[in-house]
Parts: sequence; structure tokens; C-alpha cells
Amino acid sequence: MNYFKKILLFITPYKKYAYLNIFFNVLYALFSALSFVALIPMLNVLFEESERLYTKPVYEGLGGLKDYIGSYLNYQVSMYAGEDEMKALVLVIALVIFLFLLKNIFNYLAMFFITFLRNGVLKDIRNKLYAKITELPISYYSEKRKGDIMARITSDVLEIQHSILSILELIVREPLTIVFTILVMFGISTKLTLFVFIFIPISGIIISRIGKTLKRKSDKVQKESGEFLSIVEETLGGLRIVKAFNAEKLFIDKFQHSTNRFFRFSNSLLNRQNLASPTSEFLGILIIAVLLWFGGSMVLIEKTLNASEFIAYMGLAYNILTPAKAISKAVYGVRKGDAAAARVMEVLETENTIKDSPNAIDKASFESAINLTNVSFKYEDEFVLKNFSLQIPKGKTVALVGQSGSGKSTIANLITRFYDVNEGTIDIDGVNIKQISKTSLRSLMGIVSQDSILFNDTVANNIRLGKPNATEEELIEATQIANAYEFIKELPDEMQTNIGDSGGKLSGGQKQRLSIARAVLKNPPIMILDEATSALDTESEKLVQTALENMMKNRTSIVIAHRLSTIQNADLIVVMQKGEIVEQGTHNELLALKGSYHKLVAMQSFS
Repeated sequence: MNYFKKILLFITPYKKYAYLNIFFNVLYALFSALSFVALIPMLNVLFEESERLYTKPVYEGLGGLKDYIGSYLNYQVSMYAGEDEMKALVLVIALVIFLFLLKNIFNYLAMFFITFLRNGVLKDIRNKLYAKITELPISYYSEKRKGDIMARITSDVLEIQHSILSILELIVREPLTIVFTILVMFGISTKLTLFVFIFIPISGIIISRIGKTLKRKSDKVQKESGEFLSIVEETLGGLRIVKAFNAEKLFIDKFQHSTNRFFRFSNSLLNRQNLASPTSEFLGILIIAVLLWFGGSMVLIEKTLNASEFIAYMGLAYNILTPAKAISKAVYGVRKGDAAAARVMEVLETENTIKDSPNAIDKASFESAINLTNVSFKYEDEFVLKNFSLQIPKGKTVALVGQSGSGKSTIANLITRFYDVNEGTIDIDGVNIKQISKTSLRSLMGIVSQDSILFNDTVANNIRLGKPNATEEELIEATQIANAYEFIKELPDEMQTNIGDSGGKLSGGQKQRLSIARAVLKNPPIMILDEATSALDTESEKLVQTALENMMKNRTSIVIAHRLSTIQNADLIVVMQKGEIVEQGTHNELLALKGSYHKLVAMQSFS
């Protein structure tokens, strides 16, 4: 229950709804008991087990409260009905209907107010989870499956929502219904009620034994839900490859194995959960049967209980069954909810390793240079950068080249603080980037990556990502610089055209030019281009290269290049190998060295 207690903290903003729910639940529980108690004096009158009273009784204090209430109701029935039994019967029926009506109105009002609490908590947990998901560093997701994260924000949160309702019923309405009912039962017959209490602990032990394994089984179900969601996400993301390699059956089998496991786990969980209701009902009826025998002997043989009281008592005893069943279900719900809460809290309590320092500054401009000094970094066990040092002066274009795995993209990840260095420092204008707020640091930078990451939205909204308030004129200017305006004009709704999931309605070159337009509109002083043309055909590459040259004018640019033709005019070319610099200079200087750069150029057939 530890995780579930943490989830209950989300109720705080909605406590007024909780108080209203509790208030109406108290009234519901009270009228649940009263609706049966009201029958006793009236049944006495109807069956002529007590004489009718035509003199108003006098209240003589709490000690005689039970007798006073009975006498008062007797007096009211007698005065209203006189000698007419049918008139008395109509009054009995009307009063019972009225009490049950009030009981159900209070029940509705209790559920009405709890709805706002439940849905409010659901909204707040999801909002906080989503905020946490966007806040956590990229390294967190290299260890997690996306489908598992999706399962936590969907099915796990829903499970918590249902459990919150259960716990509130568990601690308020149902126990109060039982307490009020038992108090009245004691009022009718202490002996009979004590006899009932012999069987209640036995029932509780049986029900608790059934629920012990629920949390473990629920955890398996939630994890498997995340597993098959991950398979769906991977399949949709790589559908072209799946089809191209005729791998449909492989993925279908993989998905079916997961859903089969989910099927088994769910059956086991639900069957155990479903056992709660019939078990508690059977045990309840068993108690009722024993009561009929024991109470019947008190009426027929001992004559210590009259028939009217016994009828009402049996109604009260049966009235305990419904809340008892609800409590047993709520206990199971809480166990399931605790498993879901553990998965949700695991994400919410994950520490963000890349966070602003307490005295972080907001840096609004870039003045002189970016310096990487003795930087070493590893993703896991092996260092991908070793004692790396480099200066990138303002206004210059610095290109990083080398074989795959040499550490080029890692430098971009470190400068933007997607990851933090293990050793050494990175500073901008002499200020360590760890002392600069992440928001202001990334505001100084624009990124165009190899994979054009676009969203299922309009062209305009994709470009406006870094500058939401951009005008139409600014959009057009950015797309013209990015060499994208011509193809945008030919789209059905121009800037307002939806480009589909991941920009699927556009070609690779068009997507990349939109990414460039997005970076241009942001207008940052530092531009990072991570193999921005490597995935394009020759014609698209020329269009994109022109767009990149337009964008890099008067900016500091860090270009990670695979195609060396794109960086011949760079102010400095840094050749990397296994996380270290092996050569650096201009294009012509490096060719003259006849070293690693010359070999790379020769392999790509450039001179």
C-alpha cells in the first residue's frame, strides 16, 4: 500500500469533493439502517403485537430513546390510521418508500461528487506523467520500451482511478453502513448480534487468503500490456522494413506470443478477483441461514424476540451483505491499484540526472566561442570520447568527420546537454554549460538531424515549433531560406496542409527542408547539423545543401558530415577516430597532409 498512499496525495486539490462524498455517504449509511428499523413498530401495530397508542409519548432521556422512538411511531400510525388496517399499511409502505428514496438520492449525490475527484486525479496523474516523460533525459529511454511507458500512462493510470473509488468506498460508505446496521442490530438483540460476530472473522480470513496474490498477478498483466504495446509501436515505426523483408509472420507470431501471455495472466487475475463476490455472498447467506435457525429459536421457543423485530433484524443482516461484498472487491481493487501505482510512481520518482544547478543563469546571447576541454564520455562501459578538446569560435563553421562510431554525434549530444560529460568541461563564452539553464542553453541552438523529426500536424505548426508566435511573413521568409517555399505552395492547403504521421505525406528532401525552415525560424546563433543530407538522393541533397548554406550565413555552425562534399568550405574540419582528433585544418590543408581525411575523400571519389 506504500505506493498507493503516495497516489492518494493527488486527491488534495479535490478534497472538497471528497468531503461532500463522505457527507452524503454518511447519510446513505444512516438511512440504509433506518429504512429497516422503521418497519419494526409499524409491523407491531399491523400484526397487533403491541397495543395502539392514542396518547403522545413523553421523551425521558437517552436511556429510553429506543422505547420512545417505537412508541412515537406507534402513536403516529395509530392517530393516522385509527382502526383502518389498510390505511396503516399504506402509511407503512409510503414511509418505507420515502426512506429508500432518500437513501438512493444520497447514494447518487455521493457518486456525483466522487466523479469529479476520480476524473480530476486521473487528469493530474496523466499530466504529471507526461511532464515527467518530457523532462527525463534521453538516456532514460535507451533503457525503456516506449510501449511500456504508454501502458503506464494509459491502463495503469485507469487502474489507479478505479482503485481510488474503491478505497473511498472502503474507508467511508460501506464500513459506515455496516457500523450503523450493527448498532441497530445490537439495539434489537445483543445476544443474536454477538452470535453473528463469531462468523464474521472466519469470512474475513477466507476472503483475505483469496486476495493475497492479486498484486503480483496484476503486475504481470500490466507489464505484458506494455510489452505488446511496444511491439505495436515498433511495427508501425518499421512497417516498410517489415513488409520489405516479408517479416509479417515473424512480427505476428511475436505479438501473438505476448497476447497469449496477457491472456493467461488476465484469466488468472480476473478469475481470482471474480471469486471475491460469490465467496462473500455465499458466506453471507450462510450467516443468514444460521441466523434464521438461531433467531427463529429465540422467537418460537425462547420467546425473547418478537416476530416483527426478527423480520427487521433479518433485513438488517442481509443489508450487511452488499457493503461486505463491496469491501472485499475494494480490497482486491486496492491490491491491483497498488501494483499499477508502483509502476506509475517508478516513473514519477525517477531522478532527472540532467537538471539545472541551483544558481543556473539564463544566457541570452553567444559572444565569443564554445570550448570543449579534456572531455571524456561513455554511454555504458566504454569511452566514446577520450580527452577531447576543441574550440569553436563565433561565426565559424566547424565540421566533424570520421567513420561511424568515432564520436561525432556524441559531441552534438553533449553541447546541447542531452547527456552530461563524465570528465572535462564544455563552456560557452567561458561559462560552464552546467551553470546555464537548459532552456536558455537550448534557445541558443538550432538542430537539424539526419532523421527529419516532424509531427502529425500542419506545415505551419511544424515550422513554428521553436517560435509559436511567428507571423505568416516570418514563416514564408524561413521557408524561402530553407528552399521549401516552392513545394509548400503546391500542397493542397499550402501552410495549413497536414503532413501526416512523421511527415509521411512528404518526400525525404521535403521533410528535411521543413526541418531546416524550423531551425531558421527559431533563428539561433549556434546551428548544429547532424548528417543533415546523408539520407537524401543527389537532387534532394543539392536543394537541401543550398538551404543549409543559406541558413549558416552569419551563424556559428557545427556540421557533422558523412558526405564530405557538403563541408569543403568549412573554416575548420576536424577528423575523428575512436573518440579522438587525428587531424584538423581546412579542406585544402588536410588534403595536402595525405592522411586520414585524404583517404576519406578518395573513398568518396572527391578531389
